[in-house]
Amino acid sequence: MDQLAILTSERAGFFVGWGTLALINAGLAQGKNRSGLTWWALSLILGPIGTLILVLLPKVRTKIF
Repeated sequence: MDQLAILTSERAGFFVGWGTLALINAGLAQGKNRSGLTWWALSLILGPIGTLILVLLPKVRTKIF
């Protein structure tokens, strides 16, 4: 196997993992009554730091009373 094929296969695994994490974060955000699409986009940039932020943020309340 040449080095270019090894390099591209390693990068492909990285992008698949990063994209999967973004989808998980979108679901986690929706579970906390936050915008899944916004957190999906942020997770593409922030990655695991976005997951940590989501876990630490409280759930948004829909009603005050």
